[in-house]
Amino acid sequence: MKKDVKIDVDNELGMSILDQIPTPVMAINKDYEIIYLNHLGLEMAGKTLDEVKGTHCYDTFKSRHCNTPQCQMRRVFKGEDKLTDRNEVCIGNKTIPVEYTADSLKDSKGNIIGGVEFIQDITEQVKKEQRIKEQSRTIAEISTPAIKLWDRVVIIPIVGVVDSLRAQQMMDTMLSKVSETSAKVIILDIQGVAAVDTAVANHLIKISKATKLMGCKCILSGISPAVAQGLVHLGIDLGDISSNITLQDALADAFNILELEVISRKELNQNSQETHA
Repeated sequence: MKKDVKIDVDNELGMSILDQIPTPVMAINKDYEIIYLNHLGLEMAGKTLDEVKGTHCYDTFKSRHCNTPQCQMRRVFKGEDKLTDRNEVCIGNKTIPVEYTADSLKDSKGNIIGGVEFIQDITEQVKKEQRIKEQSRTIAEISTPAIKLWDRVVIIPIVGVVDSLRAQQMMDTMLSKVSETSAKVIILDIQGVAAVDTAVANHLIKISKATKLMGCKCILSGISPAVAQGLVHLGIDLGDISSNITLQDALADAFNILELEVISRKELNQNSQETHA
């Protein structure tokens, strides 16, 4: 069972204990007036206890949650249990990401007379999370590159496992490239995909439908005998998606769709000579 926090802020020993806690701690009354702030809290605020005591907490720590329904202390005052959330506090020209826990202060009869907040500066944690997100984004872009192979022809080589997240990344990359290059044909080369199960096939079908809505044709290349047998065994119908064994065949199909023909320079010269003969 949860025990409510009960702190006598006028007790010298109690204040000494709070000062030993390695994070900022703030106690307020029900009017949101600061009645105590430990030494780390004072360091964060850049003020003395005499300067902050009796002032409103939302004036000292101007955070995104202050005076909004997101204020966890407001919810605690309404009777909710101890709550933890992330926030940002603004002190001067500096914005500090924090994680804070709000809990109630009660008198001997169990009536809420105020609240206490434990505040943790999570600046380094947020930076680390941002780096991880950036790394993940970079890895996703590298693992799913969209390459303009020819005028109005884009190829996406796929290597490794295709799950729901990877499929969404592929679709986002592909649709962006279609819009950027005005592509009319997208070639999905799955030579690097070891196995195609029902889930992967469904992802490919969705991708094909999305490109079709943008006026672009989707072609599969790199269909190995093992993958072909697996699709037949699972009874998977790829619909109107064209498929090829090699990228060369897929590119030839793309040229047919675009009504293009590749001829050698020798043939071109011969045709030119015959025309002028």
